[in-house]
Amino acid sequence: MFDLSANEIAAIELSLRVGLWSVAGGLLPALAAAWLLARCDFPGKLLFDGLIHLPLVVPPVVIGYLLLVLLGRNGPLGQLLDAWFGLTVAFTWQGAAVASAVMAFPLMVRAMRLSLETVDRKLEAAARTLGAPPWQVFATVTLPLMAPGLLAALLLGFARSLGEFGATITFVSNIPGETRTLPLALYTFTQTPGGEAGALRLAMVSVLLALLALAGSELLARRLRRQVAG
Repeated sequence: MFDLSANEIAAIELSLRVGLWSVAGGLLPALAAAWLLARCDFPGKLLFDGLIHLPLVVPPVVIGYLLLVLLGRNGPLGQLLDAWFGLTVAFTWQGAAVASAVMAFPLMVRAMRLSLETVDRKLEAAARTLGAPPWQVFATVTLPLMAPGLLAALLLGFARSLGEFGATITFVSNIPGETRTLPLALYTFTQTPGGEAGALRLAMVSVLLALLALAGSELLARRLRRQVAG
C-alpha cells in the first residue's frame, strides 16, 4: 500500500521540479507586477490588473489552450523559440512549468502586492533623505519589511503549481516520464481499473507535501517577523 512505484516516484519528482521552476521563473515578474499595482498609477491600470488575475476566473483549460496557441510549434511565439533557440515548449516538462507559473502568477502577485501596501513608506522616505539610491532603499528597507509576504507568495505559487491540472494537461498532455505530474498521475490512476491504491498513495503524498510546505513556511515567516521586529 505504501510502496511507491517507479512511475509514481517519477511523477512526484517531476511535480517538485515543475513547482520549483515555475516559482523561480515567476518571482521577478510577479514582484514587478506587484510593484506597479501597489505603487504606480498609469493609464490602463484597471485592465492590467484584470489581465494579471485572469487565470483565477477563467477555466484552466482555457489558459492551457491559449498557451498551446501561442507557444505551440505552429504558434507565433513557439515558432520564434524554435527558430532562434531551438526550443520546443509544448508537450515538455518545461511547458508544464510554464503552465504552472501562469496559473500561480496572480496568487503570487496578490500576496506581494498586499505585503507592499503594508510597508511604511515613511521609512523608505527616510532612507532616501539619507542619500540611499532607490535600488538600495528597496533592497535594505522595502524587501526585508515585505519578506513575510514574499514568502507567502512563494508558498502559494509552489502549492498552486503542485496542484495544477487543467492548463497542464491541455498544453503539454499527459506523457509518462515527461509531463505526467502528480495530479495527472493521480487522474490516470482514477481512470485505470485497479488503480485505486495508486490514487490513494498519490493523494496522501499530495496532502503530506502541502502540510510540509505550510509548516515550513510558517516557521520561516515567524523567524522573519522576529528579525524585522528587531
